Amino acid sequence: MKNKFNTMTYKEIYTESIEQPEKFWKKQADAIDWYTKPEVIISTDENGYPLWYKDGELNICYLALDKHIQDGFGDQVALIYDSPVTQTVKKYTFLEVKTEVAKLAGGMLSLGLKKGDTAVIYMPMIPQAAFAMLACARIGVTHSVVFGGFAPHELAIRIDDCKPRLIITASSGIEVDRLIAYKPLVDEAIALASHTPKKVIVFNRKLGARVPFKKYDVDYDALVYGSEEVPCVAVNTTHPLYILYTSGTTGKPKGVVRDTGGCAVALKFSMTHIYNVQPDEVFWAASDVGWVVGHSFIVYGPLINRTTTLIFEGKPIRTPDASTFWRIIAEHKVNAMFTAPTAIRAIKKEDPDGEFIKQYDLSSLKTQFLAGERCDIATLEWYQKHIPAPAIDHWWQTESGWPMIANMMGVEQLAIKPGSVGKAVCGYDIQIFNEEGIELAPNQEGYVVVKLPLPPGTLLDLWKDNPRFKAGYLNQFPGYYFSGDGGYKDDDDYIFITGRVDDVINVAGHRLSTAEMEEIVSSHTSVAECAVIGINDALKGQIPLALVVTKLNDDIENYQLEQEVIKLVRQQIGAVASLQNVVVVERLPKTRSGKILRKLMRNIADGEDFQIPSTIDDESIVDEIDKVLKKYKIGIYNIK
Repeated sequence: MKNKFNTMTYKEIYTESIEQPEKFWKKQADAIDWYTKPEVIISTDENGYPLWYKDGELNICYLALDKHIQDGFGDQVALIYDSPVTQTVKKYTFLEVKTEVAKLAGGMLSLGLKKGDTAVIYMPMIPQAAFAMLACARIGVTHSVVFGGFAPHELAIRIDDCKPRLIITASSGIEVDRLIAYKPLVDEAIALASHTPKKVIVFNRKLGARVPFKKYDVDYDALVYGSEEVPCVAVNTTHPLYILYTSGTTGKPKGVVRDTGGCAVALKFSMTHIYNVQPDEVFWAASDVGWVVGHSFIVYGPLINRTTTLIFEGKPIRTPDASTFWRIIAEHKVNAMFTAPTAIRAIKKEDPDGEFIKQYDLSSLKTQFLAGERCDIATLEWYQKHIPAPAIDHWWQTESGWPMIANMMGVEQLAIKPGSVGKAVCGYDIQIFNEEGIELAPNQEGYVVVKLPLPPGTLLDLWKDNPRFKAGYLNQFPGYYFSGDGGYKDDDDYIFITGRVDDVINVAGHRLSTAEMEEIVSSHTSVAECAVIGINDALKGQIPLALVVTKLNDDIENYQLEQEVIKLVRQQIGAVASLQNVVVVERLPKTRSGKILRKLMRNIADGEDFQIPSTIDDESIVDEIDKVLKKYKIGIYNIK
């Protein structure tokens, strides 16, 4: 079904983007306001890496705020803050956000910051986090948002890498049943770091958390109150808008660098052509500003598009219950939403029959987008059964900054294929390679790569580490970006992502996808959530292990569940899968953003040394998993 706002089919618009990229992305650049419009659409940097719009000048904060005010939309609601953990709902117009941002930016200038400096933002999900990001962008300061749950050691590593002149933080974050004092964590990180920022701006939430005062501290409210509003400064297209750290295999985080101009063009394009969201509508990305989703689709994307964005401080369950998402959609008339499948699974576990959903009017919701973790078919089917809006799985990375594979709802709604994340998005020439760099035929699994140039808005480099950038993404398949994921295309060019390449296990010489096994395990009617990992085996090299969380109030016996799941996998994959161990656990270890920590579970099962990731939601789950494996004599405990 072709979208009424677009005259081209998906095939037409995608083909143009691949065959005539310069013409295509010049047209998309015309959709935003530049101080100096770029004439050089595509070129290369000193390392031969493609650059977009290198001679353009703009300011992304201007695009997000000032432009709309000048166009007469200052009284439109720009941002809705909904915090069930503090029982707060507050709305800000574009004019109100601009005043807060411009005064904070003025305060930052008074503290000695200037264009080209860096600042770290370490804050919970409150409006001031977005204000801080926009204030940095307003004056050309490159921000690095660090997720507010990171431990001091992890924060210190990032401080030493990007060397901020300033840190902006809050007195505390708040979980379901506890306060997390941020300021002591920041002080400890500064003490651990070699680099010392000049100032720390502290927003005091007055929730009762301890806020120790240091000589480098500046009160947020006092600074904003005493400052003048300052205008936006022009920056070059390639000026780093932000540095966002993502996990690295060496243990040292990788600082992904995003430019300003390409990012603005890509996000405007995404809001219109992928998410099909119009100005005046409401878009809710239920993520965190500390992740790439928060950068792209809580702060910059919606605001550039003059779309109302929603900052949510809570959880899909327990704030107060599994009805929270539906209450917010109904109350704020959300038109499109973005969340991780793990959130839907959590809701499904608490409310398997969808009783909470029936209490709310969800007629405003046009589309539900899912990303961040594979959406298993069972979760998709549960959603489709209870929610009238289509659920659209899609795929992208911190490195890309915006979707790489999707069903482009603003162009043409294609048929949904359960298990697939859709088709390649405009600008991404996605291919499936074998280890020798030869493109594979349909339905053959291999490495997911993207032919250079990547489209605008994707990573420019790694912060002050170009050799690592080349080694990690470019050297394995020259002329292509290597995503690190495996997958395949079917006969219709739908793409299926099977997971990180190290999530493919080798059982007696057979390469098997744990993602495929997870799909089958999760189809069992008693399974709420699962993870399948490969663990060491003396005979076969590796064998799969399924860890399963059952649905709430499901009283199936563990032995019965194990036998039924093993039978399912044997029926659908064959005996080669060798799935013999299925254990029931209370919960799976996850990051705070909802990603299942499969590598951690592999290390526990194999008895290998491991570090508990700083992003883990609850460290005590490590002992829980270990005890279960010990009880059933699995992995390292399987002593024959």
